[in-house]
Amino acid sequence: MMNIIHKHLDRYMRRLVALCSCLLLTLCVSAQEWETVRDSEDYIYGEGWGSTVAEAEKNALSNLISKIATNVTGEAQSSIKVQHGEGKLNEESQFTQTVNTYSQATLTNTEQRVLKGEPDAYVVRWIKKSEVEKIFESRKRKAIDLVESALRAEKKGKVDDVLRNYYWALTLLKSLQHPNEVMYTDDEGKEHVLTNWIKEEMEDTFDDLKVIYDSREGNDVHLSITYKDKPVNSVDYRFWDGQSWSAIYSAKDGWGVLELAPGYEGSQVQLRFEFEYAGEAKIDKEVEMVLNAVKGTPMPDAFTNVKLQTKEKPKEIAARHQQMASQSFTTNSAEVIAPPQPIAKKDKDASKYMSALEQVVNAIKQKKYDSVRSFFSDGGWDMFTKLMRYGKGKVLDSSDIRLYDDKGSVLVRGLRMSFSFASGVRKSFVEDVVFVFNDDQKIDNIAFGLGKTAEDDILNKGVWEEKSRFAIMNFLENYKTAYALKRLDYIRSIFDDDAVIITGSVVSRANKNVNIENQSSISQEGNLIIKRNRQTKDEYLANLKRCFERNEFVNIRFSNNDVIKMGTGGESYAIQIQQDYYSSTYGDKGYLMLMVDINDPVKPLIKLRTWQPEKDPNFGLYGPGDF
Repeated sequence: MMNIIHKHLDRYMRRLVALCSCLLLTLCVSAQEWETVRDSEDYIYGEGWGSTVAEAEKNALSNLISKIATNVTGEAQSSIKVQHGEGKLNEESQFTQTVNTYSQATLTNTEQRVLKGEPDAYVVRWIKKSEVEKIFESRKRKAIDLVESALRAEKKGKVDDVLRNYYWALTLLKSLQHPNEVMYTDDEGKEHVLTNWIKEEMEDTFDDLKVIYDSREGNDVHLSITYKDKPVNSVDYRFWDGQSWSAIYSAKDGWGVLELAPGYEGSQVQLRFEFEYAGEAKIDKEVEMVLNAVKGTPMPDAFTNVKLQTKEKPKEIAARHQQMASQSFTTNSAEVIAPPQPIAKKDKDASKYMSALEQVVNAIKQKKYDSVRSFFSDGGWDMFTKLMRYGKGKVLDSSDIRLYDDKGSVLVRGLRMSFSFASGVRKSFVEDVVFVFNDDQKIDNIAFGLGKTAEDDILNKGVWEEKSRFAIMNFLENYKTAYALKRLDYIRSIFDDDAVIITGSVVSRANKNVNIENQSSISQEGNLIIKRNRQTKDEYLANLKRCFERNEFVNIRFSNNDVIKMGTGGESYAIQIQQDYYSSTYGDKGYLMLMVDINDPVKPLIKLRTWQPEKDPNFGLYGPGDF
């Protein structure tokens, strides 16, 4: 027994000696490498001390950034000086302040060594001077990518995306060494100084926005908002309530709302279109840091006054509502098809549905929900009660009600409602609410409509059968509604038991090698790691349940759809779609891919779900062939 113990001790001591020898050799190599860097003029380095290695690493990074700022500032002091008309608006951004935005999230081409461990840790970090220019080039590319995203959003009337992307791009440019040297060539081949051009484009966007008072119910004011004389797809705004600026309100398909303070008697309200989106910048650490470090850019044209009255006559208002309902920012010039078998309101069969819906609308306005229980099936009533608990719901407009016969079911579209919440950076959302009557003439399903642009994206896909396009649209409407109303049972039913579910998150790149079990990582522009975590159906639903429990609300918006039919037979589709996700504690924008089997439109099955925050510069969006 003693011999066995001695053998184990001897083996342990040999391993310990080998480990210590390797560690000592590594420290010697690191020290020699550090001496070469320190004595060379080709590097910029930083040193850090601390009671822990983490503290020493942080101090070394801070010291390195400070020296980068000093080194580059010595070559070129940067400032932006732009004048606008008689206002003589001057903006200055000292480069020495903005270099501090280059932290662990963006300084990826540096080397680091721990020369002494705890408790008196000593860490050094360095970068080649020739690599410094690459830091700014990466940020320049990112700014131009944001500009191009704004241009794509403008074609769809998504003004919220237009203003956010332009402003974030402008702010990133202001942190560069030579911001006024970045040029941009427009569609007509004309070259512009990009900082000036962005400002001009934002001013034009504000000028093309028009806000009209529509109606008022107590303290709630309904607004009609157009962009280039068409109903705006989406735009965000705040308003002055007499004491402070409100939280962000969101308009959709030309409709918005103001919730005035009780007793407000002013004849007009000042409104400010949102463009900074500081609250959403946390989805991009680099943008968030720059927004916090760089002096903001005033946008006087973002303000407008809304008169709280109208001279329009009822017939004129009705005509304007009808015109708004018929217009949208479509993705192409093809004619948009109508859902199958529209039912005229004057038809004998339509009167009972119209009567039921009118009573439901009145019950919502009067908050007498139980009075319309008889119009719902058990499942429909459960959804209706959840809808009425989804924030503070109010009817905005019911003048554009449309009925459609869909193989025995009757779809009722056109009811617009707003939903307001007590918490979160988003105060209010506007939604189209779709009611579905079953063959017993009971409301059996309720969904949030996709919105005009997203609908048109799908309905214009002429290569697919009409029934397939409507099945896809209905599926996406039910999908987004299930998340808003926190319908875990429904979400469980639409995911295949063996579904591949990949969720994503954006993290700073701490090192150049990331290898985590059940996780693959993709580097984007050298500065971020996108973690893709594969989950089982049960894991995904458990995490989703926790998300629902800690959030007052969840709201999803879709746009930019692309549908790919899978295989040569059957009804299986890969849907690539841009998603705006909002909750009371978090918000992000990204791209979903859903591979769904809709051979049975009543029981769709999701086989694959992926998410990514932005298009990868190398391969774009994930497609069905990637998995």
